[in-house]
Amino acid sequence: MAKAQDLNARVIRREELAPGNIIVRVVPDGWKLPEFTPGQYTVLGLPGTAPRSPLCDPEEKPLKKPERLIKRAYSVASSSMEDEYLEFYISTVRSGALTPRLYNLQIGDEVWMSPKIVGYLTLEQVPEDANVVLIATGTGLAPYMSMIRTLAAKGGFDRRYAVIHGARHSWDLGYQAELQTLASISPALTYIPIISEPDKEPMGWSGQVGFVKDAWDAGIITKRWGRHPTPEDTHVFLCGNPLMIDSALEFLTAEGWVEDKKRQPGNIHYESYWK
Repeated sequence: MAKAQDLNARVIRREELAPGNIIVRVVPDGWKLPEFTPGQYTVLGLPGTAPRSPLCDPEEKPLKKPERLIKRAYSVASSSMEDEYLEFYISTVRSGALTPRLYNLQIGDEVWMSPKIVGYLTLEQVPEDANVVLIATGTGLAPYMSMIRTLAAKGGFDRRYAVIHGARHSWDLGYQAELQTLASISPALTYIPIISEPDKEPMGWSGQVGFVKDAWDAGIITKRWGRHPTPEDTHVFLCGNPLMIDSALEFLTAEGWVEDKKRQPGNIHYESYWK
């Protein structure tokens, strides 16, 4: 069992987007990052002896073996062209075991990071002539950022892409400025942020309001693309809150999309990314 002395990586950047939401960059200590495909994930860990953020709830009960690593999987948000660090978009669960400890990390602190990057939520599953809709809530946006950043680093987008990102508040829309900039200079990229609690915005909100389905039903993609995406020409990715995924599966399958499974290829690809 891995323990505290096995910490093999270090935080080189920490950006707090809002209380509880952070972006961290982690570099390996004495080993080289492996190649990976955008959309994949790896595992981060800290021992139970690592301090929790004082902003989070205290541990409900003492850990039986606090020297052991608490580990969870996190999608990589950085480009696969970047070989010096991995970036992660993390939302803190106040009563959780690991995220209150990750949230407490500062630049220079040690962390455990798996040397393996794996997963199947990648664009390799999509035919070259198909467009792509990427639907996320919260930190489920992370694997899509890896895809988009990699495409941008390679010179541009090879087909139409649309990103629908849902959150409660505007300050929970991680990477909003970056996506807005990329969409403004790339006609092939459509970015649709949507929030569900606009009444709590201190500066007001002029964007889309509601949930992911409302953004889909509003026909924004249809207006930007000049036609409505169909199962014949578009693959859809889902990542985030399981309730969003269940809702999206319902309205997508009603329009003819099919879940992608091992024994039944389809055009809906998803990962339940909720911690």
